[in-house]
Amino acid sequence: MATKIYKILFFIIGIGTLCYMISSLGLEVIWENILKTGWWFAPVIGSWLVIYMLNAVAFKAIIQEPHLPASNMSYLSVLRLTITGYAINYITPFVALGGEPFRIMELKPKLGMQKASSSVLLYSLMHMFSHVLFWLGSIILILIYVPANTIMITGCIAMFVTGVILCYWFGRVYKKGFTLSTFKVLAKIPGLKRKVGAFVKEKHDSLIEIDTQITQLYSKRRDRFWKSLCFEFVARVVGCLEIYCTAKAIGLEMTIIQSLIISSGSSLFANLIFFFPMQLGTREGGLALALKSVGMPATAGIFIGIIMRIREFVWILIGLSLMKLSKKSTDDNVTIEITGRTEA
Repeated sequence: MATKIYKILFFIIGIGTLCYMISSLGLEVIWENILKTGWWFAPVIGSWLVIYMLNAVAFKAIIQEPHLPASNMSYLSVLRLTITGYAINYITPFVALGGEPFRIMELKPKLGMQKASSSVLLYSLMHMFSHVLFWLGSIILILIYVPANTIMITGCIAMFVTGVILCYWFGRVYKKGFTLSTFKVLAKIPGLKRKVGAFVKEKHDSLIEIDTQITQLYSKRRDRFWKSLCFEFVARVVGCLEIYCTAKAIGLEMTIIQSLIISSGSSLFANLIFFFPMQLGTREGGLALALKSVGMPATAGIFIGIIMRIREFVWILIGLSLMKLSKKSTDDNVTIEITGRTEA
């Protein structure tokens, strides 16, 4: 019953938010920009199918364990969970993490709470870790291809130092875990001490189990660790094709290298201001700054930003549709199981 309720809740919130975002942009504006993009709109949408497929390979590598038969999920089921999770993240304000609880609840019946939680947490960490590595790689491209000045060099140094510190933190997490230690730190904050302390005391063994599964990915399943990281990083690189195709649609002579720099720079800006649903207003600003840095008109950032937003509308709709299909499939399975028991 609880499973049905949370799926219905996510679906209703998703449809409501999607309708609001479409109405705020305007159907006429959406249609005009699709027509302006022309046939380039197809590879823009298609590039994200490739990205989600790569994400699903990375997610499946984390979920699957040889000694746990239930974790051998089909690739299509992981792909569906990947797409629906990101669709929910798009419409979730404040850090855009609404898709993670959804994924945990979906995996829980098969894997149990600890394995489901650790798998989703590990994938989220891998997704963020690949983003940091992508930013670090982009710094090299910026220094080589973008005209250097004092502000640019200072910014690159600051980004590089921050990236290295984050990489060090990720390394510690993969070697030592962090769920139990994180909750212990939260338990020291005034106002949270009593509730979080009680939670840690009640769930102490479960938190240790989650931390154990986090550390085992790197210590005992290192081949899967590197496989997941590589596919996530490649997905980041493929993501630049969206900007490249959109730029080509309006006649901008953009290279793949420039699209990588713009993709990295705009995503960094958007992630610094992470509490807006669908990064409303922040993405266009990041795109404008990134385009200007490579000598292209900043005004093109508005058009590219709108096309990216339309792409998100499409994939949110696909994700919510997959969620609805999943609900129907679950209901059918429950009906079959009940019928089978009755006949027995």
